[in-house]
Amino acid sequence: MDIAALSMVMAQSNLKQAVGISVLNMSKEQAGGDVQALVKMMEQSVQPNLGGAIDIKA
Repeated sequence: MDIAALSMVMAQSNLKQAVGISVLNMSKEQAGGDVQALVKMMEQSVQPNLGGAIDIKA
């Protein structure tokens, strides 16, 4: 394999690796945003007065 071909293969490999890392970073940021939204939604749904008493009269 000559130097030019080797250089091209290495450049393509580096590009693939950079793209993969970029996609992983984007998915990590998206997942972080989803978690934040879920936590906020759960905080808003809390109703402390529910479930405090059970009516067992027949």
